[in-house]
Amino acid sequence: MSLTRVFLGVGSNSQREAHIIAGLDALAGFLLELRCSPVFESDAVGIKSGPFYNLAVTALTDLPLHELDRRLKTIEADNGRYAPNRKGLPLDIDVLLYGEQVGNFDGLILPRPEILKNAFVLWPLALLAPEQGHPSAGQTFSALWQAMPRAQRLWPVAFAWRDRELTPATLLEAFPAPL
Repeated sequence: MSLTRVFLGVGSNSQREAHIIAGLDALAGFLLELRCSPVFESDAVGIKSGPFYNLAVTALTDLPLHELDRRLKTIEADNGRYAPNRKGLPLDIDVLLYGEQVGNFDGLILPRPEILKNAFVLWPLALLAPEQGHPSAGQTFSALWQAMPRAQRLWPVAFAWRDRELTPATLLEAFPAPL
């Protein structure tokens, strides 16, 4: 069995804590060695809505890319993402990186362009895997984060999953929520 390291972005702006926990529980059911970044709250980018919770996760999988993506869509659907009367975005899980693959895979663009555009994707990645290289940009997530303009507002939030604090107190103290 060959395993591939994947990085996923997880976000919600509707019943945020419940949907993030449900998403992480579902991911833990089929991914190996799941690790989570701290959780951040941010203003919505590109849509008019309430604030989001976002984090990045990394894990190992034996699933091919399209099977992984299909499972992620099922988890989103189970959390009301595609319900006709949904309010907000209950759960969004995106493949950010799948091994070192680069390109367009039947509509899945890897690495996901949002890594380099959105602070709510890059900062969690920089904390989760600072020395991980971006396959196209040729820099580590940490270096990319250091160079990113700080135009988007986001801040760490306390968040526990399976009796583990995902966001360290030191991060919460260093970057308090804006007034």
